[in-house]
Amino acid sequence: MGRLILFNKPYGVLSQFTDRGSGEGTGGPRATLSDYIDVPGVYPAGRLDRDSEGLLVLTDDGALQARISSPKHKMPKTYLVQVEGEPDDAALDALRRGVALNDGPTRPATVRRIGTPKLWDRDPPVRFRKSVPDAWIELTITEGRNRQVRRMTAAVGHPTLRLVRWRIGGWEIGDLAPGAWRTT
Repeated sequence: MGRLILFNKPYGVLSQFTDRGSGEGTGGPRATLSDYIDVPGVYPAGRLDRDSEGLLVLTDDGALQARISSPKHKMPKTYLVQVEGEPDDAALDALRRGVALNDGPTRPATVRRIGTPKLWDRDPPVRFRKSVPDAWIELTITEGRNRQVRRMTAAVGHPTLRLVRWRIGGWEIGDLAPGAWRTT
């Protein structure tokens, strides 16, 4: 196996080494992986949206990169998800069965309610509404469509407020601080 890096991607960072966008309307260039990782020849295996946080695996092994990112390999990815409202059993069961999205039904997910996890503070903080409660769930999927977790929770009536990828296969973020990385 080649080089493997586990990185805790902070909120607002692009999952690529260069900003291909113009940065217009964003106040200038956006943060990228190159602001945190100076290791030649490694590339992210999959991606996390700019507004998501957590584990990103980088490698110089193309076969491993494909195994991690391709849905055909069904590698589980576990997320800690803060959602608006308090999902009832029906909402959780819908996620377990798979939900219909505009690009087709999702595979069944593993999901459970959890207490508020001990995470780092997010910058900027999540915007709270006093009149709307929130809750945390742990959700594991085996595919990785664009914004899939956010679309799944919205489909069952509980929009995502904060999304942290905690685990990919056997790799876990553990005690990595936002912006930190380690080799395995």
